[in-house]
Amino acid sequence: MVVLSNPGLDQISLLGSPKVIACSPCVPVIDLSKPDAAASVVEACEEFGFLKVTDHGIPVELMQRLEAEAVKFFSLSTVEKERSGPPDPFGYGNRKIGANGDVGWLEYLLFAVASKPLSYTSALKEYLAAVRTLASKVLELMAEGLDIEPRDVISGLVMDENSDGIFRLNHYPPCPVLRGYNYGLTGFGEHTDPQVISVLRSNNSTGLQISLKDGSWVSVPPDEESFFINVGDSLQVLTNGRFRSVKHRVVASGWESRVSMIYFFGPPLAEKIAPLSQLMGEGEHSLYKEFTWDEYKKAAYKSRLADNRLGLFEKREVTDDQRL
Repeated sequence: MVVLSNPGLDQISLLGSPKVIACSPCVPVIDLSKPDAAASVVEACEEFGFLKVTDHGIPVELMQRLEAEAVKFFSLSTVEKERSGPPDPFGYGNRKIGANGDVGWLEYLLFAVASKPLSYTSALKEYLAAVRTLASKVLELMAEGLDIEPRDVISGLVMDENSDGIFRLNHYPPCPVLRGYNYGLTGFGEHTDPQVISVLRSNNSTGLQISLKDGSWVSVPPDEESFFINVGDSLQVLTNGRFRSVKHRVVASGWESRVSMIYFFGPPLAEKIAPLSQLMGEGEHSLYKEFTWDEYKKAAYKSRLADNRLGLFEKREVTDDQRL
């Protein structure tokens, strides 16, 4: 048993690292320039709900510029950082994740993303524009791999001028209390993302873990030059369960400082979410009740991180072997 002497850590759970394996082959890597990229993207979404993309066309220098700005902000005094908060819902937050009791060893900045010009730094504006282009490409590859038309049937949901995009900067500082122990500290607890997809980039530090279909956790090797794509709950519904919304978490260490940048792609609030008709076979029934993104977003934000949010929207007649 590990006893933490820092009062600020009392509510943050420890995670034993022996239960987690490092598994590079478990993380599908998709070269977006390859002719089989569409089929590979679909396969990864079905099996893992998660993939790493390379040859994405976004300069590493741009990522590093934004990371440097994030590091500069998180290096400010607590008083200075708190002038940008609390996150209600956007702004600076520390430890508390949402309003339902979840906590983690992190601090963060949340931004709303709009299509109109934003009062952000040039690095952030360039980065958001570049990641939007990347997300659109990946979503169109999904449509191509699923052989559905039009090719923008999914990307159009999140590229609309009224789409509900959110950008998040996370900082997981080193935790000196853990040094010398074979444990990690919950940085961000296990959860799925409610949006359609999330596009993540982090610095060259460990911490991200994903859950496989058998429930085991694997560590994702860091790669500061690539992007990671998470399938979200909304995309699981759009594909009627064919794609898997990946459960993931971040474990903070005693040694490394982790900085991550995540762009969450949500549809307009009034957009109805239901399985795409182009994917429904003859006689196939929807596994989910239709809902608007606004309805699902509100339900998700009222829940705890680890809750099965989609469970509220599953149809009663769904059998256990049909669920993921």
